[in-house]
Amino acid sequence: MILKVNKYKKAGVNINEGNNFVKLIKNKVFSTHKKGAIKDLGSFAGFFDLSVLKYKNPLLISSTDGVGTKIKVAQELNKYNSLGIDLVAMCINDILVHGGNPLFFLDYIAIDKLDKKKALQIIDGIANGCKQSNCSILGGETAEMPGLYKKGDFDLAGFAVGIIEKKNLITGKKIKKGDIVLGLKSSGFHSNGYSLIRYIMKKKKIGYKKRISKKINNLGEFLIKPTKIYSKVILALTKERLIDGACHITGGGITDNLPRILPKELGMDFKNSNWFLPEIFKWFKEQGDMSFDETIKVFNCGIGMVIICKPNKKNIIIKKLKKLNEPFFFLGKVVENKGKIDTNFLKKKWEY
Repeated sequence: MILKVNKYKKAGVNINEGNNFVKLIKNKVFSTHKKGAIKDLGSFAGFFDLSVLKYKNPLLISSTDGVGTKIKVAQELNKYNSLGIDLVAMCINDILVHGGNPLFFLDYIAIDKLDKKKALQIIDGIANGCKQSNCSILGGETAEMPGLYKKGDFDLAGFAVGIIEKKNLITGKKIKKGDIVLGLKSSGFHSNGYSLIRYIMKKKKIGYKKRISKKINNLGEFLIKPTKIYSKVILALTKERLIDGACHITGGGITDNLPRILPKELGMDFKNSNWFLPEIFKWFKEQGDMSFDETIKVFNCGIGMVIICKPNKKNIIIKKLKKLNEPFFFLGKVVENKGKIDTNFLKKKWEY
């Protein structure tokens, strides 16, 4: 008996298309595999053999995140190949701050109807991000959910796991008064603040082709720039135990994220900081008539990662950062301030 109508397909879900998509991405996935990853996309789960890594007292570190409303910008520009990098970066950077060595990554794509061209661009980005992180794609899920998502809509989620020797875990507990705070430059807005960015653009009727300056000829192209992945630099510093704390600057900016790693009695003073507000952040601040406090809390303002070290290790770190061509800023020092991040110096400097 031949079934004339595929009822599930008629309902909006095509199982065969999903299976064919897995075959299409197999080589991309396997190209990210490092030592320990087991090549098997047909099972119900992904596998990683920790025994081959020879850790004495391993501690696993996990993280999950998404890309947020940056997806809407990608939709409006019809460009999806950088979103996968964002997805990986948002998870991997959270593992790096604890000194974790990335092991593997899994993705979840929820969509109204599978668009192979769009999905392949996203997977390309994920593979790219995993290669930058030296991290294996172990698997993932692409779920068609008509009715839950409007036509063309989708969402992304990522899941990552890293590893570290337990004694080397970075928690921020060793941070002391007088420690040096350095900021590693961001590539742009990363994956935070896009709901406000889109609100400002809509309210002011600003198009994606807008020219902001000599450096930013096309606003849309800048907004879609992927989140920077800090694997190379952070792992180089943690390998020699040069830092006592690190902080991934995401939603909430420096003022909300930095206190998460500081001992309760300590805070930070930006006095004598050489950090400046990049032109694109200043431009959006002006367009949205935003206060200094809101700007520094919503956006990363040019800093994607913060590292904290002892004064006697500052010069060694700076030398390594320069060798790796990693742009950085002197942000200030750790002070006794009961968890407060004193931004008065920055406020006067930025609002001159």
